[in-house]
Amino acid sequence: MPLSVQADLLSISRSSLYYQPEAPTPEEVALRHRIDELYTRWPFYGSRKITVSLRREGFSINRKRVQGCMRQMGIAGVCPGPNLSKRNLEHQVYPYLLRGLLVEAPNQVWGIDITYIRLESGWMYLVAVLDWFSRYVVSWELDQTLGIPFVLAAVDKALEIGVPTIWNSDQGSHFTSPLYIDRLKEREIRISMDGKGRALDNIFTERLWRSVKYEEVYLNSYDSPRMARRRLGEYLQFYNEVRPHQSLSDRTPAEIYHGKVSLALPLKKQDNTGNAGGQGQAFGPSEP
Repeated sequence: MPLSVQADLLSISRSSLYYQPEAPTPEEVALRHRIDELYTRWPFYGSRKITVSLRREGFSINRKRVQGCMRQMGIAGVCPGPNLSKRNLEHQVYPYLLRGLLVEAPNQVWGIDITYIRLESGWMYLVAVLDWFSRYVVSWELDQTLGIPFVLAAVDKALEIGVPTIWNSDQGSHFTSPLYIDRLKEREIRISMDGKGRALDNIFTERLWRSVKYEEVYLNSYDSPRMARRRLGEYLQFYNEVRPHQSLSDRTPAEIYHGKVSLALPLKKQDNTGNAGGQGQAFGPSEP
């Protein structure tokens, strides 16, 4: 069937069939990689401070461009203020359920989040579902775009392993989408969402990202999505099954999650919001 007929049947412009997306320039790749490094080291940095830091390093850039990059990367400074993890205004937002909650068993609270993964000549996005009590990565997916299919794939894989009582996320459009929400409602999971501009309400997943980047991503160079997928898969298996966590009495997340050993330490009081400004406290094991 000629392309002109196919385009007519689908009601799309024929010119779009010939469009070839342009690869990002080396300058754009370097800029985004450096923004990612600055944000991972100082997650309280917003676009203003990141712009200042980049200018001091020799980047000729204005704040508007930094804001655009951060928005496309899905990151925002963890201080009260505008939330760059934009939701669809037509989608429902759920309250944050974890303030003052005693997290005392696997599958009680799961968190989900997305982070930026750098490649030599581009970038990808990693989504992971984390069990808060054991720090066990229940599932993960990697994709080259921020579309919702890879998020839903991670959700489906996680629900094949277990069903949590509470599932926490930010207010991003992926996690307010009916496609995501309906999957949790079907399993009668209580839905929790971070307060607006409160990225550290999902503190344990943020700490996972820090470990992933400092212990794997920044130590290696991924020349292809295939290599990134393989190396990240190896690291996350190591994180779950080999790497001891101080907060778990030097046990691994897999040992705690699967009940191979018990966590024989008293639970410690901890501020999961990352601030002292009265956003509330949750209770659980201390940080890894």
